[in-house]
Amino acid sequence: MRANDRALGLCWGAAAAASIALAPLADRAAELAPACLFRSMTGLPCPTCGSTRAVLALARLDLAGAVVLNPLAAAAAIVFVAGGLIAAIAALAGRPLREPQRYPPAARIALLAAVAANWVWLLEAARGG
Repeated sequence: MRANDRALGLCWGAAAAASIALAPLADRAAELAPACLFRSMTGLPCPTCGSTRAVLALARLDLAGAVVLNPLAAAAAIVFVAGGLIAAIAALAGRPLREPQRYPPAARIALLAAVAANWVWLLEAARGG
């Protein structure tokens, strides 16, 4: 295992562990977040609207609430924390981390479709649907 791989795994794991440890302070930190400029100008939610509230819901262990607020942000936060813990365990065990590769076009299209579907979800929720 290369030293860089191990350092990356440990850093990611430390960030994930810090996210968990600092979760009780999330409400205070969220007060510093600015309002959504796109929403204030258009009245419509941007593709990331609700991300802060979704992460706050996860900090309170309210998975259902987080998914309602922003499904993609909730999934990304869960993947970040779980992936970081797994990467740290792998680094400590001396297992190499797989380097990111270029994603095939189908994966990129699926990601764009997920972002678009998430935005439609947010627009419908704002409309009251």
